[in-house]
Amino acid sequence: MNRDSLLAAVRALVAGRRRVLVGLAGPPGAGKSTLARWLVESLPDAAYLPMDGFHLSNAVLRALGRAERKGAPDTFDGYGYVAALRRVRTEVDRSVYVPSFHREIEESIAAEIDISPAVRVVVTEGNYLLLDTAPWDEVAGCLDATWYVTVPEQVRLDRLVRRRVELGQSPEVARAWAYGSDQRNADVVAATRHRATAEVSG
Repeated sequence: MNRDSLLAAVRALVAGRRRVLVGLAGPPGAGKSTLARWLVESLPDAAYLPMDGFHLSNAVLRALGRAERKGAPDTFDGYGYVAALRRVRTEVDRSVYVPSFHREIEESIAAEIDISPAVRVVVTEGNYLLLDTAPWDEVAGCLDATWYVTVPEQVRLDRLVRRRVELGQSPEVARAWAYGSDQRNADVVAATRHRATAEVSG
């Protein structure tokens, strides 16, 4: 499925409904956030709710001994993410504020995104929307559809390396992370692909 088909599918979902939640799942570097932002810009009354906003802080990750695995399922506040999705689905008459993630500082900022009553389409994206272990196995039930974002593997890896270099890492460190920690996470995500509503090119 291409972008135009995805946009048409979302429009069909929202027709005659107060609010819908749609998800974009896929491995690191697939283009999920870019596609999510494009959807939000292409639709009236839409808002973006990134799973990455629920990253545990770097201080918490260090305290837990998980800093070197940042991006793995247990380095997020998964239960907080599920709770936010449920609030957004049910609390349609008041604003729900959710966190965003700032890659330039590798930290989340709380309550930065306003999902206001005017919002009819909430687009969320992240690696683990289709994972079948707790608490991630509760995500799909909060969404009206979840599409898996695909991209050629070498394109995905090149994006990851370039992203980290642009944030100040050396090419060697960036490549080690992309082919190491990020790749282990990508393998976990790839195993969830069959649970998606459909696939879309990233």
